[in-house]
Amino acid sequence: MSKTTRATQALSRLGVDFTLHEYAYDPGADSIGLQAADALGVAPQRMLKTLMAEVDGRPVCVVVPSDKEVSMKKCAAAFGGKAAKMMRPADAERLSGYHVGGISPFGQKKRIPVAIERAALSHPTVYLNGGQRGLQIEIEPTAAMAALGAEAAELVA
Repeated sequence: MSKTTRATQALSRLGVDFTLHEYAYDPGADSIGLQAADALGVAPQRMLKTLMAEVDGRPVCVVVPSDKEVSMKKCAAAFGGKAAKMMRPADAERLSGYHVGGISPFGQKKRIPVAIERAALSHPTVYLNGGQRGLQIEIEPTAAMAALGAEAAELVA
């Protein structure tokens, strides 16, 4: 597995400290985030999943703990919209440049607004997808927010 992805390159260009962790990706897992947390021995609330959504037809990226579900109402509110829905997988792949199961908020093809679940900021480090299946980036949540230009918001149901 290559440890150089657009995500790791983007963080390196910004001078952001991070640690990479590899694990055996299971494409048949019910929850990719929970499977990654289990494989790496990390609490599910520290393993964040990257989801692509649309708010009033505009693409957005939301980052939430792997053991939680996004509230579409809260997602819309976080981006100043009225309605939110999950993006179709093919659209998410085209827009982000990553494959589902390996979508990272870092180094996406097109820069779009990002919101991170506020509760994730309480951890010393969190894990986010590294840009390919089976690769996670461990990073301080404030460093991740700064690198992404992200907003903290209440996003989970």
